[in-house]
Amino acid sequence: MADPSLQDLADKVDDLSRLVTRQSAALARLAEGGTRAGPDVPLLVELHALRSDALACAATTRTRKERAAFEAIAAGLERLLAGRGGTLVSPRPGHAFSAATMEAAEVLTTDDAALDRTVAALLEPGLEVDGRSVRPARVSVHRLRVPEKTNGAPPGGERRS
Repeated sequence: MADPSLQDLADKVDDLSRLVTRQSAALARLAEGGTRAGPDVPLLVELHALRSDALACAATTRTRKERAAFEAIAAGLERLLAGRGGTLVSPRPGHAFSAATMEAAEVLTTDDAALDRTVAALLEPGLEVDGRSVRPARVSVHRLRVPEKTNGAPPGGERRS
């Protein structure tokens, strides 16, 4: 593997700088807001976004060491989310689509009726707090192909008299 260019390194430093800034702000809010009753939903939403950012950074790194560091940050944020009352929503392929906790970001047509309205793939996990969806999971969903209506016309397209 070739050494990263100066621009690649500068981009990574920018990514890390943004991530650390967001994480510092979230941790400062966490430290200040310890007297609230119930989960701090805005904070959990921000921690969820930070976790997504860390995983995105992990996916674009060039070295295992960088990837492991970003994945460790993401794991720590996931533990923090769970400790503060958040639950990740990560439906697996084949689960029934639920509009209450999921957003259909992609629709894939299928001829298999058993797959209709089921999750094809998880694109981005969602977040629930106290049983309420605050960020829906983004998923690909199977939809049954609807046969085209011919309005009584034969397959050739012209009506017979």
